Amino acid sequence: MAEGAPGPVASPPAVLAAYDVVAVPLLLHRSGVVLHANPAMLRLLGCSLEEARGLDVAVLVIEEDRDALRDQVQAGLAPDAPEPPAQTFTLESRQGVRRRVEWTSRACTIEGQRTLVVTCQDLSDMQFVQDSLQQLSQMLHQIIEGGPIPTFVIGVDHRVTHWNRACERLTGVSAMEMRGADGAWRGFWREPRALMADLIVDEAPEALLRSTYADGDARQIEGGDGAWEVEQFFPQLGPEGRWVHFTAVPLRDTAGRIIGAIETLLDVTERRQAEEALRQHRNELELRVQERSAELRGTLHQLEAFMANAPVGVARTRGARIEHHNRKMAEILGWTDDRPPQDTAELFRSREDFEWLRERSTPVLRTGQAWRHEMWLRHRDGRQLWVQLIAYPADVEHIESGAWWLLEDHTEVRLAQDELRSNYDRLKQTLRKLEDAQNQLLQSEKMASIGQLAAGVAHEINNPIGFVSSNLHTLKGYVGQLLALVGAYETAQAQPGAQALAAVEQARHAAEIDYLREDLPALMSESEDGLARVKKIVQDLKDFSRLDQSEWQEADLNAGLESTLNVVRHEVKYKAEVRKFLEPLPLVRCLAAQLNQVFMNLIVNASHAIQGHGVITLASGHQEGWVWIEVADTGCGMTAEVQRRIFEPFFTTKPVGSGTGLGLSLSFSIVQKHGGVIQVHSALGQGSAFRVWVPVAGPGTDGKAATPPALPWVDRQAASTQGGA
Repeated sequence: MAEGAPGPVASPPAVLAAYDVVAVPLLLHRSGVVLHANPAMLRLLGCSLEEARGLDVAVLVIEEDRDALRDQVQAGLAPDAPEPPAQTFTLESRQGVRRRVEWTSRACTIEGQRTLVVTCQDLSDMQFVQDSLQQLSQMLHQIIEGGPIPTFVIGVDHRVTHWNRACERLTGVSAMEMRGADGAWRGFWREPRALMADLIVDEAPEALLRSTYADGDARQIEGGDGAWEVEQFFPQLGPEGRWVHFTAVPLRDTAGRIIGAIETLLDVTERRQAEEALRQHRNELELRVQERSAELRGTLHQLEAFMANAPVGVARTRGARIEHHNRKMAEILGWTDDRPPQDTAELFRSREDFEWLRERSTPVLRTGQAWRHEMWLRHRDGRQLWVQLIAYPADVEHIESGAWWLLEDHTEVRLAQDELRSNYDRLKQTLRKLEDAQNQLLQSEKMASIGQLAAGVAHEINNPIGFVSSNLHTLKGYVGQLLALVGAYETAQAQPGAQALAAVEQARHAAEIDYLREDLPALMSESEDGLARVKKIVQDLKDFSRLDQSEWQEADLNAGLESTLNVVRHEVKYKAEVRKFLEPLPLVRCLAAQLNQVFMNLIVNASHAIQGHGVITLASGHQEGWVWIEVADTGCGMTAEVQRRIFEPFFTTKPVGSGTGLGLSLSFSIVQKHGGVIQVHSALGQGSAFRVWVPVAGPGTDGKAATPPALPWVDRQAASTQGGA
């Protein structure tokens, strides 16, 4: 006990005995120090009277509440202080158990000293009941709102409390408008009119119910405890009105008093129309109506029926046992006798699956949150079911009380997904085969193009090789003359004399040494130029075809265009003048060899389109992250019909045997692979222009072509020549 603290109460034993028989937890404290506690309070504190005496009253509550409690104690001990209001604190027992209590403090005088008498009311059980009711109310609300049957609920004041989505779809009136409204008739009539639910809430006599719905043959549902059903035509529903079969059931409290009514609706317009059109099937239709009515009567008596007939399986579990389940759960898992297994683990493919689920779900449920998962379960007949599980804790504060489980069979969806994955894998394999075939076709077309141009390339090489060969023949004669002169000098050196000098002079004259001094450098320079031309042709041909098709790299498209032009020069130079309008370009990430194939196809096609002699214009530029190459000609041009088909495989306007019809088709595929596009501008008799757009950064991750910037078509034929071939 603290120094200076008051000692135990010296009240007469009879007074203490009076405190002890009080059922409400009670304690006395003076200046915040406990003097006495009755047995009810000691049970809450989890200690004996000897342990409680002398304690600071603030340590009886959790740390978060201590400052507020000390303030109350200080205010209560003040002279002439008013009675403090009741406050809510959390007591913490010596064992660590916490309970929420309502703390009421009153001042009195004991042995001449101001003493506070405290009573506590345990609120934990009340909170538990409130939470349970709130959870049940929320669950029933969700069931009503998500139900496929149009349903609304009114209270005794005739105000709408529930108006589910199905009811919104039927009436065309939103729940926002109806909730809290003082008349459900607004969803069905233009003028105020009592609905069946209104009459049931008002406890209208049977005669009034029947007379109100005499045209609809209102009937009381047997065993329905005041439930009624009727069919009626509502002209306001839809453009032509709707026939609706509705059932109204009273809602009662525990004392049996009516606290509201629930009304469910079923659109039977089609059935009514069928009855009018097909009278010969009247009996069959009436039987269907009776069956449907019986089904509705059996499932809509009370709100709990929504859970029992939910479209998903619902079960309440505690530990490894299923304590409650609905019919859907039994149907999904094959409990033909409606009896679940004693051990929930039997529903799983293995005990390990069951333990895994418990390990994963329990920590989440302890936090009060829902847990969702999809996994395989086992049907009673041994079949495997792919299901979606959603778990909710039954009581957040008492996890041992179990959980609610919602189960939905997704086996068909899973099988469909597996089939889609299998089809996707097969499609990927087919795509790879198509890509291989396309690459082979591309290589074949490329080789065919090279073969077609081989004669031209050979001709281009033969020209320089021819005059180099001629120069070598001349050089061979020059070398013989020079060697003869060297021999004369060697003879003169070995046998000097006038005769030797005459022989040297004769050999020098025969060698025409002065002419050789002038002709030999020119001869060598001319030969070097010829060999340089051969080297450039070979290098251009190598640049055109040497790169690996699968090798992405950064390349200068102007350089590729130049090398391609040199490869096809023999194809072009006799048909057209080549004019160039090339701007410096950034390096582009691409498959350079494949784009060279595109340029070759466009240049060769431009040459073939020219009758006689014309002009081929090559232009390039870059804009907003794109590079463009344009090939234009002054050829015959194309009609709109031909332009629509030029990229089709095997389509060609050339004579039979002059083309395969694959050049532009493969060019289109190559540009598309690069994330680019090919644009065409042509008019019959006015020539054609092809513009290839390629993104500088290469194709995107999705492989789809983006939209290049807008660029008008310019007639560059009239522009000044910046280069020719």
